[in-house]
Amino acid sequence: MNTTPYNKARIEQLIRQFRLDKEEFLDLMSEGLKNKLTWEDVFKEEIQLSHLKRIDRIFSKGLSYYLDPNPPIQSKESSIFYRKEKFGTDLNLASKKIVSQFEELKLSLSGLAKLSDVKMERALPIYLVSQDANAIAKEVRGMLYPTFRKDPKKFLEALIGKLADSNILVFEFVEHPSLKEKSNIDGFFLQPNVIVLRRNQDYFKREIFTLAHELGHFLLNKEEVESMDYDKLATGTSTKIESWCNKFAFAFLAGDLMNDLDNFPEISTSTDYSFEEIKSISDRTHLSFTAILTYMVKTKKMTGAVYGFMRKEQEESIQAKKDLERKKRELEKEMGKKTMGVQAKPIQSPLFVSAIQTAFYDGVINEYELCKALHLKPEQLEKYLR
Repeated sequence: MNTTPYNKARIEQLIRQFRLDKEEFLDLMSEGLKNKLTWEDVFKEEIQLSHLKRIDRIFSKGLSYYLDPNPPIQSKESSIFYRKEKFGTDLNLASKKIVSQFEELKLSLSGLAKLSDVKMERALPIYLVSQDANAIAKEVRGMLYPTFRKDPKKFLEALIGKLADSNILVFEFVEHPSLKEKSNIDGFFLQPNVIVLRRNQDYFKREIFTLAHELGHFLLNKEEVESMDYDKLATGTSTKIESWCNKFAFAFLAGDLMNDLDNFPEISTSTDYSFEEIKSISDRTHLSFTAILTYMVKTKKMTGAVYGFMRKEQEESIQAKKDLERKKRELEKEMGKKTMGVQAKPIQSPLFVSAIQTAFYDGVINEYELCKALHLKPEQLEKYLR
């Protein structure tokens, strides 16, 4: 039985940070075992390496983290979990790990900025929730809205680039399809200027709305970690901050077409649900069909019943397309045709790339660290730095 000295305080700190009680932690530790582990089984004078590996499956910190004799850092600066008591979504373990991962990346970049000639400070003023969200959206849109591109992914890339020009750092994370537990969040904002998005390969317009919503949190300087549930946005209640961010996001993406939306007639069976008119606005903006329906409910231009009917129709249409694609893949497989499944790569913010390059040129990081940060192969390095 292989055992090793370890730093118990670091593990206990992670349990508190991830807001797990002892039983939850032990359940996770015991996954796949016939008999559940006890606290005494795990935390002896020296820890079994097999137990340490099970702990790292929960927290994903790397085994060296638990062996480090230094006391853990537990401060408001180190984690949003110490700065904020409650979140807009009840985070699952996968989400907590994602948030922790990007909090650490943010701190790492802050350290690089201090050691090299990198400017990462907030560049825009902080607004107040008492200010009109539509007016702020119009003002900020003039600074941050990129040239319109019909392709939603290209537009998302352009918007991330435009935000980088104002020192707003946007990260995407991509979850592998085979993951047993996927995160239950769409995005979050970390002070002072970091926004994180979950890649939504099927619905880029939803991801764009999430980015605009989190931009609202940035403008208010109010941190949040959340899931964007359109049905709740349409029919549920929300806090003043969430309501402000939703209004801001909608107006930011709608632009001049806000007038068309505000002058829209009431939607009902007699107007054939205004399907073509809504689709036209969706095509000319990066507001999804569902986001527009949500706005129509909030502005009382359609009833909850009509909203429910149109959402059901839309979901059935989307599902039919997915089923068709699945059957097509299955048929191609039966015919012996190989399908190349390529893991999606996250969009990289130009601000992040520039910060890493500058740190490399200033000698703060080496070639290995640069390649790791930018997901480069060593043979790509020379071409990349030209």
